[in-house]
Amino acid sequence: MTDAPLRLVVLGLSLSSSWGNGHATTFRALLRAFAARGHEVLFLERDVPWYAAHRDLPDPGFCRLALYPDLGALERWRGEVASADAVIVGSYVPDGVAVGRWAQDAARGVSAFYDIDTPVTLAKLERGDHEYLSPALIPGYDLYLSFTGGPTLRRLEERYGSPAARALYCSVDTQNYHPLDVPRRWDLSYLGTYSPDRQPTLDRFLLEPARRAPELRFAVAGPQYPDDIDWPANVERLEHVGPADHPEFYAASRYGLNVTRADMIRAGHSPSVRLFEAGACATPLISDRWAGLDEIFTPDRDILLADTAEDVLAVLRDGDETRRDALAEAARRRVLHEHTAEHRAAELEAHLREAAARRASRPGRIPAELPAG
Repeated sequence: MTDAPLRLVVLGLSLSSSWGNGHATTFRALLRAFAARGHEVLFLERDVPWYAAHRDLPDPGFCRLALYPDLGALERWRGEVASADAVIVGSYVPDGVAVGRWAQDAARGVSAFYDIDTPVTLAKLERGDHEYLSPALIPGYDLYLSFTGGPTLRRLEERYGSPAARALYCSVDTQNYHPLDVPRRWDLSYLGTYSPDRQPTLDRFLLEPARRAPELRFAVAGPQYPDDIDWPANVERLEHVGPADHPEFYAASRYGLNVTRADMIRAGHSPSVRLFEAGACATPLISDRWAGLDEIFTPDRDILLADTAEDVLAVLRDGDETRRDALAEAARRRVLHEHTAEHRAAELEAHLREAAARRASRPGRIPAELPAG
């Protein structure tokens, strides 16, 4: 693989629909920027009814998108995968183990796994849950791209046999995410799909402050929240906010809230895309704490950290808008300097070329036999 343009095939959870998942937003930003570097991308997506009913990008202009109904239908694309410089299989792809076996068998270039859920994946493997990845597949991928950095990368190599584990964090498409001049509707907002392990923190950092401060206004946007949640009257619920409306949602908030899943807190070094989206929109964030966050944003300069409802209320009741605006501008500068889709696309290209160079240094390499089953 020289410096010539690359042909890449991605088998991911979704590109066409952002409903109920964060994968589509990640893939859209990354692959749009990757294509802008002169590369060719084919995205293969399993055609499932829950995304079919909520497709907000059925025809992306930056890459080819093809839907396949079942595993057997992937054979149509074997030639494309074989001739590609690289193939990437994403986490949470339906029948992901079988898809991974097929991709490794078909690929003649670099094969990679892109884990947008690394701590969740590793927790599942520890339980023997091989929903979309099995330990036997990991050594067969030339490259393990991970949403989580830090010590987890060494664990993937030393315990699971990955030839190369590399961090590839999420990012933001700054063409779509930027500051907007809109009326402020909320003092604090949260954008995210319901998750049982995030809900206690959402209760502590948003619902409890809302109960204690009826004069303040809050919002929670995202699908799949249970009907039995007792929402305070000053919390506005939005079932879904599409990516095109994210910037206006952030801009309408004095502060945004970042809540991290329990597995990702334990692993650390797992920044959420909302950190970069809100930052690009110049909306300052209040976040829970986890190892590695200070490598992404500097606490009290780019982001505010909280432990209790009282911490959150102290921020929201502080009328110093000069400080709030300074936080917002610092966060935006940090994102633009380090965390745009263009940064990630360049990193992806470098990782793929590095993996290709490793393959080329092993002449006569015979692809490993795929696990049975």
